[in-house]
Amino acid sequence: MTFRVLFVCIGNVARSPLGERLLASALPQDSFEVSSAGIGAAVGSAMAPEAAAHLAAYGGTADGFVSRQLVPSMVQESDLVLTATTGIRTRVLEDAPGALRRTFTVLELAALLDFVDPDSDPSVVVRAAAGERSRAALDQYDIPDPNGRGDEAHRVAAEAMKTAVDRIAKGLGS
Repeated sequence: MTFRVLFVCIGNVARSPLGERLLASALPQDSFEVSSAGIGAAVGSAMAPEAAAHLAAYGGTADGFVSRQLVPSMVQESDLVLTATTGIRTRVLEDAPGALRRTFTVLELAALLDFVDPDSDPSVVVRAAAGERSRAALDQYDIPDPNGRGDEAHRVAAEAMKTAVDRIAKGLGS
């Protein structure tokens, strides 16, 4: 059975596609399906050039990426939903409240994996992380939106995403 991970940001041109491509490249493709969407997507757009450049620096490619608008069925069909910010997480859960126990900010899940025993089943890992949610205690749960804020903002967002995704990939069994 394929474990489905969905990244969500606003425009689906920087943070969520970066997370999507990084995690997809770190997990076995025969067991995981990783995608992304935006709550206010620039539907049909390519990845932001700055985000694509940072992805390329990590060995990934933005080739073929096209942004898409989040719809509730995407959340309902996902085994894990990772949002760029707490505000986006709230918005996702307004439309799909049943996804609470499998929806986290990217930074939140990365931190929670410190409290979760590894398991070969990623669903078990996600359930355990949900049970430990109060232990995250982060100063920052959000990866700020870099769009329109220059390359330095994109670099900061890309580094935060890469660090978190590396931890998540390890926690999910890469």
